[in-house]
Amino acid sequence: MPPSFRPWTDCTGRAAGRAVVGFGFRRPGWVSDTRNMAVSRRKRVRPQRPAPRNQSGAWVDAFVAYSAGECHLSENTVAAYRRDLTRFTTWLAGRPITGLTVQDLADYPAWLHGQKLAPASIARHLVSLKVFFRYLQLEGQLDENLAELLGSQKLWERIPHVLSPQQVDRLLAAPTARDACWQRDRALLELLYATGCRASELTSLKQADVHLDQGYCLCKGKGDKQRLVLLGDRAVQAVEAYLQNERPKLAARWPSDPPWLLLSYRGRRLRRERVWELLKRYARRAEVPEDVSPHTLRHSFATHMLAGGADLRQVQEMLGHASIATTQIYTHVDPTRLKAVHQQFHPRG
Repeated sequence: MPPSFRPWTDCTGRAAGRAVVGFGFRRPGWVSDTRNMAVSRRKRVRPQRPAPRNQSGAWVDAFVAYSAGECHLSENTVAAYRRDLTRFTTWLAGRPITGLTVQDLADYPAWLHGQKLAPASIARHLVSLKVFFRYLQLEGQLDENLAELLGSQKLWERIPHVLSPQQVDRLLAAPTARDACWQRDRALLELLYATGCRASELTSLKQADVHLDQGYCLCKGKGDKQRLVLLGDRAVQAVEAYLQNERPKLAARWPSDPPWLLLSYRGRRLRRERVWELLKRYARRAEVPEDVSPHTLRHSFATHMLAGGADLRQVQEMLGHASIATTQIYTHVDPTRLKAVHQQFHPRG
């Protein structure tokens, strides 16, 4: 019977030679020698691999994808996590996360303070870090969450700054025909004050969510929670004028009809940063304080509602607060409201 020659292949699938001989059996010594030769040959010709990617950056990317895909967090929350953790990787300077100690992490808040961040921003960075480390625990990369041991500076509860009704009137009337998109800007300011919406909520408002004939709009807040927000007559008139005169021209500058209510000059979705810029411009024109922000109109909305006699629970629903404790801060802004309640219900008021 002629000897059977059976090719032997290494782990890469390449034929290393032919084995003997006999009835399908290979000579062990010859195979071992051939394997050693093949391994040594592969070592000599192996191309140099590129440097491995920063493991911390890869974990941050995975956490951001997990937050958006699995946890279904809002775009702003995911973006805030990415910004905070990018600053954390900058502080790491290439050090491995698994090798950090409590003493190392204790220097991180001091480093953030050296970056001229406000106490509230530092506290948010630490929260992002704790959530990130909790994710690494779930993935089996960390045995314990050392970030939980970090404390943040106590944040004082600041009374929000509000505008007077006269200042609000001047601000809402600031956009005039000499401005490029003055009807859009006037509708924007009217909606901010009439609804108490956040800037991100307003820019994500779609045209189908606004029901002018019934005087309300459907707003999507934090955690994708939806709520109905009523519109006043002035807000309805401003939005109608914008929809009839300016929005068709702005939408025509984009290939497809965009669904968003407020559009940019090029027909895209209006950015929330642009809302800040427009508000600052009209605040200077109306001679109101320069530190005004979209949240200032939200504070003014809640304060003026309570001063007019609205119930605290109703204001909570319109603002979309999960807890009424968050809404109670507006009762400290207008002392006349507290005096009226005291005089009405206290026996010696």
